[in-house]
Amino acid sequence: MAQRDPVFPADRHALYEAHGYSAAIRSGDLLFVSGQVGSRPDGSPEPDFKRQVELAFANLAATLKAANCTFDDIVDVTTFHTDPQNQFETIMAVKAKIFDQAPYPNWTAVGVNWLAGFDFEIKVIARIPENA
Repeated sequence: MAQRDPVFPADRHALYEAHGYSAAIRSGDLLFVSGQVGSRPDGSPEPDFKRQVELAFANLAATLKAANCTFDDIVDVTTFHTDPQNQFETIMAVKAKIFDQAPYPNWTAVGVNWLAGFDFEIKVIARIPENA
C-alpha cells in the first residue's frame, strides 16, 4: 500500500489533532479534502450560520492552497447540512460567490442530524494542476 501524502493548510485548526485526521490526502493527481467546517482557530464552531459557511469555504481554500490548488480545480463537492430547508438560501448565496460561472463542479448535498456542533460541512475532490 502506498504511503498517505497528507496536506495541511498553513494555519491548521485544532480539529485535525483533536480528532486524528488529515486536512487532505494527495493521491496521484487527485486531492481528497476532508470535510471542512466553519471553525474558529481553536476548533470551536462559529455560532453565526452565514459566517460558519464562509469560514468552511475559507478553510477549504486554505487546504486547497496548501496543495497548489484553487476552487477551479474542484471536480466533486459533497456538503452536509443540519437543516437544509432553512439553510439553503444562505448556503447558495455563499456558494454563488465562490462558483460564479459555469462550468460548475458536480455537487451532492446531504441532510444530516449531527455534525459535532456544526451546521455545515463541505468536502471535495480536486484535480491537482500539472504545474503544481
